[in-house]
Amino acid sequence: MPLRIRARAALPALAGAVALTGTLLSSPAGAAGGVIIYRVYFDTPGKDTRTNAAYNGEWVQIKNTSSKAISLKGWVLKDPDNHKYTFLDVKIGAGKYIKVRTGSGTDTAATKYQNRRAYVWNNTSDTATLLKASGSKVDSCSWSTRDGSDKYC
Repeated sequence: MPLRIRARAALPALAGAVALTGTLLSSPAGAAGGVIIYRVYFDTPGKDTRTNAAYNGEWVQIKNTSSKAISLKGWVLKDPDNHKYTFLDVKIGAGKYIKVRTGSGTDTAATKYQNRRAYVWNNTSDTATLLKASGSKVDSCSWSTRDGSDKYC
């Protein structure tokens, strides 16, 4: 009987938390303030020519779903083979996107370049993972050959 009393006492508090937050469980993206991996273009269009243009044909798009800018300083985008891209002093605006391209180029607010001379994302299957500077997981996106050339996460 005491267990039922505790459960009944906890229900109003749980209902209040759900009413305030609109959710029962928080997701990793929610815990990170709304930064998610939005889309991955893992298979460069056309032939794999191993040129900078081809390397830049693969990219990961990150989205800030929150209503405020978020600093990505020190955050890491990586694959299971431990190819890492570390964000420098980068902020992503509220509701904005950033593409991280594999090849070389000039960084802008909306596009960052890993400056690699080889492909990172496998066409057959792979996982992109976004980590905070502390190493805690923010989000990940996986795909396989059934996904074509890109994947909305």
